[in-house]
Amino acid sequence: MLRSVTGSGSAHHEARTGVRQLLGLLADGAPSEEFGRPTAEAVEAGAGPEELAALAEATEVALRIRRTLGQHRRREAQLTALFDTASDLAALRDLDAVLRAIVHRAKLLLGTDVTYLSLNDEAAGDTYMRVTDGSVAAAFQRVRLGMGEGLGGLVAQTARPYATGDYRADTRFRHTAPIDGAVLDEGLRAILGVPLRVGAQVIGVLYAADRSPRTFTPDEVALLSSLADHAAIAIDGARLLEETRAALVDLNSATGTIRAQSEALRRAEQAHDQLTDLVLRGGDATGVAAQIAAVLDGGVLIHDAEGAELARTGADPLPPQARAVAASRAGGRAVPVDGTWVCAVLAGPELLGSIALTGRPDLGDADRLLFERASVVAALLLLLRRSVAETEDRLRGELLGDLLSAAGDPGGLAARARRTGVDLGLPQSVFVVHAAAVPRHRLLTAAARGARAHDGLAGLHHEHVVLVLPARDPGPLAQDLAAELGRAVCAEVTVGAAGPAAGPGGLPAAHAEAQRALSALRALGRTGGGGALTDLGFVGVLLGDQADVAGYVARTLGPVLDYDTARGTDLTATLEAYFAQGASLTRTREVLHVHVNTVVQRLERVGRLLGRDWNAPERGLELQLALRLHRLAPGGHGPA
Repeated sequence: MLRSVTGSGSAHHEARTGVRQLLGLLADGAPSEEFGRPTAEAVEAGAGPEELAALAEATEVALRIRRTLGQHRRREAQLTALFDTASDLAALRDLDAVLRAIVHRAKLLLGTDVTYLSLNDEAAGDTYMRVTDGSVAAAFQRVRLGMGEGLGGLVAQTARPYATGDYRADTRFRHTAPIDGAVLDEGLRAILGVPLRVGAQVIGVLYAADRSPRTFTPDEVALLSSLADHAAIAIDGARLLEETRAALVDLNSATGTIRAQSEALRRAEQAHDQLTDLVLRGGDATGVAAQIAAVLDGGVLIHDAEGAELARTGADPLPPQARAVAASRAGGRAVPVDGTWVCAVLAGPELLGSIALTGRPDLGDADRLLFERASVVAALLLLLRRSVAETEDRLRGELLGDLLSAAGDPGGLAARARRTGVDLGLPQSVFVVHAAAVPRHRLLTAAARGARAHDGLAGLHHEHVVLVLPARDPGPLAQDLAAELGRAVCAEVTVGAAGPAAGPGGLPAAHAEAQRALSALRALGRTGGGGALTDLGFVGVLLGDQADVAGYVARTLGPVLDYDTARGTDLTATLEAYFAQGASLTRTREVLHVHVNTVVQRLERVGRLLGRDWNAPERGLELQLALRLHRLAPGGHGPA
């Protein structure tokens, strides 16, 4: 009996000792396998069934408490990780660092071998690897998944979490060689993927993976989803921050640009106002060029539409660049050419001239705008100049017409001339101008410019451009005018001259003589030159006021002319070619493109008409003179 009592007390003692051991194990956080040791010791101590049952119940309660404490610790660790992640997001200094921290925390909390994060590429229509932790295969770290391909592609496409305990054997996913090869290289078996969402949009996938088969619990899915939400917030926040920074940079840049443009516009408007005021106050082209040169710190040249230089400041002479002017006219902007900026001066579509800026090859946008606005002021100047010149030219042309027609009182004509700056008291000569290849209005414009330069008159009279200029010896001046006008219109110009006239009343006769001089110059093949009848030798003398030119031609050459007229032949041309070729039958044949016998037959006919001595030196000279005069007469053949 005593043994039984003693044994029972010992068993109760062992039970109490076992409970204390269980509590100690709970306090120490011992592994679950350690919780069976108190029961084993009680059995060895001989504890009865009742005590063993109580100890087993206590062990089970201790294990439940251990599991509860473990869950609490895991949740505490998860909450701590989430709080840390939120703290990282609040700082958000480096997006890659935050994403790496999230992926690493997922690896620690879920206890997986590998964690990684991929982002969607909207442009490419797939998803690519962004951050990995625990990965060792380079191919895996560079893999790209199409939408719907593999587990990650399915998550990105459906916006739902997916997990597999053995990826290679799972038929729910669309397997592709690149993805399966990358997973095989990494040795992954179990994979969990959850979507990264910003609102309703999926921007990527967060993964946890093991290299051995595994089943992921709902708590693990929820934890990884929470971390994915944080990662999505971090990515979206970084995107917004980057967009904000870019917007601030753009705003600052735009503000600087607006400020610079505002200053450029203010400067351009100020310069434009100054130039416009200068023109309206009567400033000339030289003043405008000087003002533009001062504002832009360069050399300036202004040309009219014909290319004549109107003004030049701080630059060497430079003809207008025709191609650059055309390009500027077409584009409406200043254009650079060989370090010089050229801008067309326009009035609507009409080209008035051009303006060139030298010494500023690196012209900025602001100064370029200013230069282009200067061309507008130059257009205003040229329009005013043209308006004044047209009025003056009209008045001068009307006066010239009255002078050459002897219309009006001489005293009144002299007074009108003085008002236009012309002194009829000076010896005046008349110049008749001809240029076959140039429109008459263009020739008149150039002649009017020359007349103003010589304090004379210019206008149209009897369908010819005529000038009245002060000159005692008109021949040399006619040559100068022919060259000057030729350069202005870029064509051959012929000028016939006469004078000086004996007062205003002698101008009509001088005009008639100047016309004869022009005809003589053209007939003699001296187009592009100028001169008076006195400059043309015996031809000029014969064309003078007292010469009977028609009678001389009829007496000397009449039978041949009558024969040609009656029979439609051209013995006159044959005779002229014969003399022109030095009486050579061979060269005459070549010029006329006929057989030499034909030339002989024609000359024999000439001999029968004019007499046997037609080829004698004295008679030959008379015939040559008559042939020349016949060409000069109205209705003649003109120059050969």
